[in-house]
Amino acid sequence: MRPAYALARPLLFRLDAETAHHVTLRGLDLIHAVAGGLLLPRPPKPFPTRVLGLTFPNPVGLAAGLDKNGAHIDSLFALGFGFVEVGTVTPRPQAGNPKPRMFRVPEHLAVINRLGFNNEGVDALVRNVERVRNRRGVLGINIGKNKDTPNELAEADYLHCLERVYPLADYITVNISSPNTAGLRELQEEQALRRLVGSLREAQERLGAHHGKRVPMLVKIAPDLSESDIEAAARVLSDLQVDGVIATNTTVGRPDVEHLPVADEAGGLSGRPLMAQATTVLRMMRTRLPEAIPLIGVGGIVSGADAVTKMAAGANLVQCYSGLVYRGPALIGECVEAMRRRKEAPSRGHVPPVG
Repeated sequence: MRPAYALARPLLFRLDAETAHHVTLRGLDLIHAVAGGLLLPRPPKPFPTRVLGLTFPNPVGLAAGLDKNGAHIDSLFALGFGFVEVGTVTPRPQAGNPKPRMFRVPEHLAVINRLGFNNEGVDALVRNVERVRNRRGVLGINIGKNKDTPNELAEADYLHCLERVYPLADYITVNISSPNTAGLRELQEEQALRRLVGSLREAQERLGAHHGKRVPMLVKIAPDLSESDIEAAARVLSDLQVDGVIATNTTVGRPDVEHLPVADEAGGLSGRPLMAQATTVLRMMRTRLPEAIPLIGVGGIVSGADAVTKMAAGANLVQCYSGLVYRGPALIGECVEAMRRRKEAPSRGHVPPVG
């Protein structure tokens, strides 16, 4: 019998990308509520992985962006993810950029989006997370700033979100790398990064003492950083002893798709064309950060082999998003099993370098 997603995909692809996104999430919620696990893929066998002081049921997670408001957490965990990252969330609700703002590139298993942190605000996300009934894995919450908040005031936005989500999150990601909020990536510049992350690290320790638990804080970086930018970012993140780094966000470049009409659409490119670039940045960060700072590899994973390549480049965990658009939930189990095989038999075969 063909997997349910293989049957549904042709119908979903008749819809525009953003409509299909919402239809898929509503359908997943309905299936989860009515049929439980009967119509969902069998979850992968447990592959416990200890990272960030947390035990992940398996090392394959959902990247931020698919569930910005944390409204579908139960259903997403039911697919078999070891961890789910919701957000990016901002202090105040915002509509994001004008539509259309999501575009498939099926011949390259890619997506271009310029959503722009569209979300209902951090208070709505908090209410949704508080209603979660069965958190089957690790929950990450990704925080950002509002579009109309100037960079010189961004710290207050991040601090507000950090304080609101801290009691509910297993880990928190600071998103300073989306290309779809004007000027956001300027916060990755060395001095701006040091000021922002330094302030958030102080707040993290203060909140840890107040709540009686220390929630790890990670920073998500862009794939478009130069080598000198990567070295500067690694220096700052090492000095400030962040708990982890996520490499990477989407790219403003158009590798492999520059000849297509859709390449003229503004926004971040994700999916298979991002794989080499994101993995190169991941590898460069791994060689520049102390081993005590783990890395999550994301960007371009459309197969189990891609997940293994991320591991070989230094990732402790991986995340998927755009690959799910084309492969569906089967991608999760495929990645888990490929990573399991590599960990159990690391000497078998050679994983070629990427980039």
